[in-house]
Amino acid sequence: MSETNETKKQHLSLGGVVVATALPYYEDASAPAGLAVDYDRYAEHCRWLVENGCHGVGPNGSLGEYSSLTDEERRKVARTAIEAVGETGVVVLGVHGVGSHQAKHWAEVAAEDGADGLLCLPPTMYRANRSEVLDHFEAVASVGLPVMIYNNPIDTKVDLTPDLVAEIAQIDNIVAIKEFSGDVRRVLEIKEQAPGLEVISGADDVVLESLLMGATGWFAGFPNVFPAESARLYDLATTGKLEEARALYEPLVAAFRWDSRTEFVQAIKLGMEQVGRFGGPCRPPRGPLPEQMREQVEADMARAIASLENQP
Repeated sequence: MSETNETKKQHLSLGGVVVATALPYYEDASAPAGLAVDYDRYAEHCRWLVENGCHGVGPNGSLGEYSSLTDEERRKVARTAIEAVGETGVVVLGVHGVGSHQAKHWAEVAAEDGADGLLCLPPTMYRANRSEVLDHFEAVASVGLPVMIYNNPIDTKVDLTPDLVAEIAQIDNIVAIKEFSGDVRRVLEIKEQAPGLEVISGADDVVLESLLMGATGWFAGFPNVFPAESARLYDLATTGKLEEARALYEPLVAAFRWDSRTEFVQAIKLGMEQVGRFGGPCRPPRGPLPEQMREQVEADMARAIASLENQP
């Protein structure tokens, strides 16, 4: 890595609370699956998250149902978020793709449209080997925007282990990792093996543990529901106020666990409805929650809401 790029990496941050934004739809028979993207409502949601203390937004992630969008919709979602947030927050845009040529294409489009940074999985439908993973991230990073690599071995079947992360971190413009393995031991391992890389908590139900181990950000799901409270949790955890952070966090964890389950998109949208926001339906392949699961989400959310009402 060049000295110039190392200096650049020291001044770039994709940390803080960046919200993987849920995407609203409205019924329209002419749209895919009868659901059209509600761009106006999405723009309002992005502004609301930043106004409530979140550092920025992450459009076109799994929570944003990017794989269910047309190419035209995917780009318009990105542009909507960039325009809505403007100079008030960062936009870390998902550029996931089956292969490096698709991911690089979305990275180039993101650069044209004014994104601040990129979030990128390994190849999404192929269990890539070590050299293929490196080639994939080399292609995306060559576009020139700061890149947060994304370790989600559950969905991609590719585990970005700390030793592999250390190798990826040598690529220019790779500045951070969203760590979603659920193993908080990874935070210190990555910091030891790739000391210049920001480690970002990717799983809501281990966020406090990750922050206490030295993570510098939270790429988050449930702040779609609780943005101000999530920003406060982040501030408490990163300023050493452990007892206050625990008191806020513990009653929320049952709800936060849904962020790590297959039905996380439906669960978070239902949570949004329970606090008076619009969540709405999902596009296929995601359908409505089964009744028993819906009842459990509602119960977990009710406990979380009650705990926040009793906060000083």
